[in-house]
Amino acid sequence: MGTFRVGVTLGNPDSDARETVNALVDTGATFSVMPTSLLRRLGIQPARTRRLRLANGRTEERQTGMAFFEVAGIDAEVMVVFGPENIHLLGATTLEALLLIVDPINKQLIPEDGLLMWGDGDGTC
Repeated sequence: MGTFRVGVTLGNPDSDARETVNALVDTGATFSVMPTSLLRRLGIQPARTRRLRLANGRTEERQTGMAFFEVAGIDAEVMVVFGPENIHLLGATTLEALLLIVDPINKQLIPEDGLLMWGDGDGTC
């Protein structure tokens, strides 16, 4: 479910190539999708092909690779789907990797501490 747009700096993890785009925050999408031409321009190469289900219920095979994402000064290297020209979509796994939660009312992303739970909190398992 797309809710609002945010500025996202996308880059090649193996170089300094970076580009900023305006992406739709879509918590209903597992992965982020960016235009194939943008990913290729940044030198991001497909690593594998994955079978993915579209919102209309169809499944398609799409190429995926690893990209650097930065939103609001927070960055992570995350899998990205090579997509059509007009799609700039920030999906749930990218938001999770960036430790950002969605505030749909105020249309913003909020930094959140990651969860690391085990044992009784004293460091023992």
